Amino acid sequence: MKISVKNINAEAVKDITLADSVWNITTNDLVLKKMIRLQLNAMRQGTHKTKTRSEVSGGGRKPWKQKGTGRARQGSIRATQWRGGGIALGVVPRDYSFNINKKERVLALKTALTHKAQDKELVVVDTIKLETLKTKDIKDIIKKLELSGKILFVTAEDNENLYMATRNLGYAYYITSDEINCLDLVNANTLVCDEAAINKIEEVLK
Repeated sequence: MKISVKNINAEAVKDITLADSVWNITTNDLVLKKMIRLQLNAMRQGTHKTKTRSEVSGGGRKPWKQKGTGRARQGSIRATQWRGGGIALGVVPRDYSFNINKKERVLALKTALTHKAQDKELVVVDTIKLETLKTKDIKDIIKKLELSGKILFVTAEDNENLYMATRNLGYAYYITSDEINCLDLVNANTLVCDEAAINKIEEVLK
């Protein structure tokens, strides 16, 4: 698969060939969904808690005698059917995380990258260099490249100016190639990588 490499002024510089083993595989959306679920679950705190009837305060005394009142028998005002009583089968703190094997992780990431390449949502630039950390500079680049929607910038090396410039934008995000993941890829409408990041991704995933 060939793709055009542009500079930050949206001018075509050259063409490069993407590795089919990374950017043009037979996709597996089920594994991709599984990986995204893993990432979302890992973000959950799992600190939710409800009180059972043994944990609710009060209710030590039987509300009325067992027989002779004409009312239904009750043992405690903190039983689950009472207002202010405990919760039956309520949520308790738990860990939502789970593991998948390494081959599935790699396949999920390749699937996400393949979707970006096949859907024409991948933009490759020769380099992304910002002289300042002003948000205006990255907005100018986005305008020149005619990008829209949510944009994920990926570079091979840490780029502090790019990070600082994008963090005030609700639609632009920045990570390094070492941090690339399925959730960020699926969440972005456009993936913008510098050429070095493409080489590094292929080197790791081939």
